[in-house]
Amino acid sequence: MNILFICSRNKKRSRTAETIFRDVPGHKVWSAGTEANAVVRVSEKMISRADMIFVMEKVHRDKLIYQFGDLLADKAIVILDIPDEYEYMDEELVTMLRDMMEPYW
Repeated sequence: MNILFICSRNKKRSRTAETIFRDVPGHKVWSAGTEANAVVRVSEKMISRADMIFVMEKVHRDKLIYQFGDLLADKAIVILDIPDEYEYMDEELVTMLRDMMEPYW
């Protein structure tokens, strides 16, 4: 399964998710951000390749729908509700992501 993690700037939350899940067998994982200044900005190609999209907040889903509309018609988008208050690889963030993603592996 191809999994895309999205946050605002792809510096902390989505990048952490990509780092901790990139070696899960049977899954291809990558991450991106919705903002213009994101380290890796989400693209049509990423959306097209993704089987599932996990966003950190509702605002990220809304931005994806606004920007990519029709490309998302058959995509599952899951809102994780993880606020932007964690640093990259923060222990609490890692634990939270692992717990939340367990049903999807």
